[in-house]
Amino acid sequence: MTSSGRPVRRSPGGRQRRVLSAAVALVLAAGLGASAPAFADDLEDQQAALKAEAARVQQSLEFVDAKISKAVGDLVIYRGQLPAAQQALLEAQGRVASAVKEVEALAARVDLAQQNKAKITQQLDADKQKIASTKKLIGQIATQAYKSGGVPSDLTLFFGSNNTGSLTDTMDMADQALRSQNSAMDKLTQQNATNVNSQARLQAVEAEIKDLKAKADAALAKEKAARDEAAAKKAKVDKLIADTTRLNNELEAAKPGIQKKLAAVKARQDAVAAEIVERDRRLREAWLAEQRRIAAAAAAAAKAKGEEPKPFVPVTGPPSAFGLRHPFPGSVPITSGFGWRATPPGTIDFYGAGGYMHTGIDFGAACGTPVYAAAAGEVFSAGWADDGGGNNVKISHGVVQGNSLTTIYYHNTSVVVSAGQQVSQGQLIAYSGTTGNSTGCHSHFETWLNGEAVDPMRLL
Repeated sequence: MTSSGRPVRRSPGGRQRRVLSAAVALVLAAGLGASAPAFADDLEDQQAALKAEAARVQQSLEFVDAKISKAVGDLVIYRGQLPAAQQALLEAQGRVASAVKEVEALAARVDLAQQNKAKITQQLDADKQKIASTKKLIGQIATQAYKSGGVPSDLTLFFGSNNTGSLTDTMDMADQALRSQNSAMDKLTQQNATNVNSQARLQAVEAEIKDLKAKADAALAKEKAARDEAAAKKAKVDKLIADTTRLNNELEAAKPGIQKKLAAVKARQDAVAAEIVERDRRLREAWLAEQRRIAAAAAAAAKAKGEEPKPFVPVTGPPSAFGLRHPFPGSVPITSGFGWRATPPGTIDFYGAGGYMHTGIDFGAACGTPVYAAAAGEVFSAGWADDGGGNNVKISHGVVQGNSLTTIYYHNTSVVVSAGQQVSQGQLIAYSGTTGNSTGCHSHFETWLNGEAVDPMRLL
């Protein structure tokens, strides 16, 4: 909710110099890289802090319409979200890179396992051929042995010769044939063992390939998800940049119009300030004249009695003598205090003074909340005014112990008193609202002591 304070009016001239210190927080000057508020680690806390920052910046807008204030708040949020969105994009891109590496590594492992499978399969084929050849040879030896009664008669199978020799030679050759058969059997056993081992290796490799392919498929899905996430993060960053740029341009384009409106408000506020200064001056002068009249009458009476007249000393006292009360019940909180409001860092200061003086306090009253007179007095302005305060009530509380006091109540939905009416302390005078240059339901309350805006908390 934007507060609706007014620049301090120490005098018409001084007020004129200070009224242009009101700030319109347009987050442009520092660019997209400007520093954003520090937020908590938790995302919800970050969003809450960001919204609070946007609200704070909107509260710094003085006498700017709700549309501009909303644009400024949006701009603050967009800029505040951008660093986190950019960081999220970098992290998402990092996850894409990691996923790509994982996919590539698994693909390489699958390829290596496939090559290993091919080698084992080739080895199995070779082993099968050897086993078949060995079995054939053993079968031929066994057949010849059977036909010759256990000793082969035709050893050309082994020696490639058709010549026959002596029995001794024949027996030697038979012995050699048996040894060859035994050797072939041993070789067959070894080949079978090798074949079984290769089969086991092949099954293990095939299982590894299946597992690697499943992991590769999962990695591909992970990579796609990472790419989709990165694309979404980039789209968010692009939109934030586009929205920020758009609002920058809109607010820059609106700047001359805003300054023109603020100049008109300033002129009216100057007139109001001058009216208050002049009214209070006359009241204090009248009070002082009355004090002199009373003192002169007392002096004349003393002189008539032959007594020494007392010197004239105005009876003065503290401002607290007015006995002000809050215009709202105690349950209505104060949302913005009195004092200097600096233009938020990285923003445009339309008034060129680095901020402005918030000349009252804001009560966070919902629209329609009853507003009560802080003290007894005379209403000298009631209803709509073009000084940015919308429906307002201005009450002169006269002079008490040498001090003059005026209270002002801005942004009311409606007013139930009229100019010239005498009101008592605590009397209903209006219902709070958000009229005039205001961006949310609240009530702005000012106290003018001796023609100068002062902190109401000094008097309440």
